[in-house]
Amino acid sequence: MMNPREIILRAFDGKKADRIPAALIGGGMWSVHHAGTSFRELSTDAPKMAKMIIEMSDRLRSDIVYVGSGYPNFPVAALGGKIRYRDIGTPDLEVPIVSSEKDLARLDILRIEKDSVLQTIRQAYGIVKAKLGNEYIVTLTAWGPFTLGARLIGEEIMMKALHKNPSFVEKVVSFAVEILMLFYGSLLSSRMLDVILLGEPTASGDLISRKQFEQFVLPRIKEFTAWARRKGAHTIIHVCGNTSDRLDLYPLTGASCISLDHKTDMAKAKDVLFGKMCFAGNVDPVKIMLRGTVQEVEDACRKVIKTSGTDGGFILMPGCDIPPDVPYENIQKFMQAAWEWK
Repeated sequence: MMNPREIILRAFDGKKADRIPAALIGGGMWSVHHAGTSFRELSTDAPKMAKMIIEMSDRLRSDIVYVGSGYPNFPVAALGGKIRYRDIGTPDLEVPIVSSEKDLARLDILRIEKDSVLQTIRQAYGIVKAKLGNEYIVTLTAWGPFTLGARLIGEEIMMKALHKNPSFVEKVVSFAVEILMLFYGSLLSSRMLDVILLGEPTASGDLISRKQFEQFVLPRIKEFTAWARRKGAHTIIHVCGNTSDRLDLYPLTGASCISLDHKTDMAKAKDVLFGKMCFAGNVDPVKIMLRGTVQEVEDACRKVIKTSGTDGGFILMPGCDIPPDVPYENIQKFMQAAWEWK
C-alpha cells in the first residue's frame, strides 16, 4: 500500500495510485485557529510551530503537509514592511514598501537571510520534514513571483502599472524571483526541500488577462521552477479565479502541479492538461467546505473526482485555502471521499 508521499509523487508523474490523492491547500488559518494559538506566538518559536503542524497533520490527514502557510508576507516584512497581526486571519502588510525603481534598488535583499521570522519558519520546516517527510509530502509555502511583487508595490499600483509602466512591473517581478531563490536556497542546497508551493492570487483570472499572464507571470514562474528543478524540487502553483482561458499555458510553467480555483472548468482542465501535467482542485472552499453539509461535501468531491480524477495525474483539493471556521466533519468527509472512491 502506498503512503501519502508516494501517492502524490505518482500524481506528479501523471500516473494512477492506490487511491485518489487528496490534500488541503495551506490550511494555516484553520490549524492555528483550532490549535488555540496565534500566528504571532508561533512566529518566534520554531519547535512550537512544528509541533502544531505535526499534531494538525494527524488530525487533517492531508497527503500534503504545509509549513509557512499564513506567513507569505514576511519576506516583504524582512525588507522593511510592517506586519499587522489580526485576531482571525493571516498576518497582513500595513503598506507597500516600493513606489519606484529607486525604492527597489535601495532594498537590501540579504535581510531575507537574517530575518528572525523567516528563520523560524525554515527551522520549523526542518523539524516537520524530519518527523513526517518519509510518510507525507512536506512543502514550504510562499507567494509566487507576481503576487510577491504586488505585495512589494501594492496590488492597485501593480494593476495600473501593467498598462502604464510594464517595464517597472517586470523589474519588480524579477526582484521577487530573487527573493524566493534566497528564501528557499539553503534548504534546496542541503536537499532538505523537495516540494515548493507558490500561491499566485494576484495572477487571478479575475484580475489579469491571459495576455498579461503570458507576459508578466509565465516567464518568471518558469525561471523559478527551472531553478528549483535543477536543485531537485517539484513546484506546485496555485492560481485563484477563473483561469479556464489560459489552461494551455500552465504546462509551460515547468511546475509539477497546477492547483485550480473552484471557478475553473474542471472538465476543460482535464481535456487540456491530462497527460501534460498534474492538476488539482477544485471544491468550493466557502460554499461547500464552509457552508455545506457533510453530504454536500461528499457530493461535490465525488463530482470533481468523476470529472477529473479517475485516470491519474490529479489531486483532489479545495479551490483555495479553507476558512478557519470550516467544520472538522467537512474536512473528514473531503478526505474520505478520496479514500473511499471506487
